[in-house]
Amino acid sequence: MKRKPISMNLSMITGFALLATSILSLNGFSQDANFHIYLAFGQSNMEGYPEVQAQDKTGVNARFQLLPAVDWSDGSRKKGTWTTAIPPLCRSSTGLCPADYFGCTLVDSLPAGIKVGIINVSVAGCAIDMFDKVNYQSYVKGQASWLQDIANLYGGNPYARLVEMAKAAQKDGVIRGILLHQGETDAGSSGWATNVKGVYDNLIKDLSLDATKTPFLAGDLLSPSTAIQNLPKTLPNSVSVP
Repeated sequence: MKRKPISMNLSMITGFALLATSILSLNGFSQDANFHIYLAFGQSNMEGYPEVQAQDKTGVNARFQLLPAVDWSDGSRKKGTWTTAIPPLCRSSTGLCPADYFGCTLVDSLPAGIKVGIINVSVAGCAIDMFDKVNYQSYVKGQASWLQDIANLYGGNPYARLVEMAKAAQKDGVIRGILLHQGETDAGSSGWATNVKGVYDNLIKDLSLDATKTPFLAGDLLSPSTAIQNLPKTLPNSVSVP
C-alpha cells in the first residue's frame, strides 16, 4: 500500500514494526493469541497530521484492525467496534499517523493467521500530563479551549478512555505493546521521562499486564530529543526509536 511521508522519520515507523516482530515470543497469551493489539497515544503526530489521500484508503489489509476510541462524526465508525484500519486512525478529522505505517508494516511481516489491532487516543498539543490519571483535570483546566474540546471527545479524560478501550480489546486479543509519539510540548522539561514512566506503570496496573512482556516504544522527534533518547534509563522496558 503506497504511503506518503509524514512529519517524522520513516525509519522510526519501520523500527517500531521490526522491534514489535522481534518481541512477539516474549508475550503471554489470552483470548485470541493471534490477535496482537497495540495501544497508541501522544499528541499531534500520533493523531495524524498529513491529510489522508484517496490512495491511502485503498489496499489496507483486513488483518489490520482499528478499535475507534470515539464515534466518527459521519457515523461511519462507532466507538468500541472493530473495523479495518483505513486511515484516519485517531478521529475522523485527523490524518495519517505512525500507527498507520506501524500496522501495515507489521501485518506484512507476520504470518497470514495473525491480525494486528490498534487503539489510538491522542490529543494535539498536549503535554504528557494529559495522560496523568490523577492530575489530568488540573492540567486540562489550564489549557486553551480547542485542546479542552479534543479532551472532551474522550469524555474529558483521555487516559481513562484509553484504558476503557484497552479493556474491551482484551476480550478479543492480547495487548503486545504500547506506542508513544509525544514530546514536542514538554520533552525538554526535567520531569518528562518520570511522567511517561508514570503513565506506563498505570497502564500496566490498570490493564493487569506483565511489564516484562509489554514493551514501550517511544518515537523521537524530527529535531532529536535527548530526553526521549534517554527514556530507557528511566523506563527500562522502553525503546527510543529515531
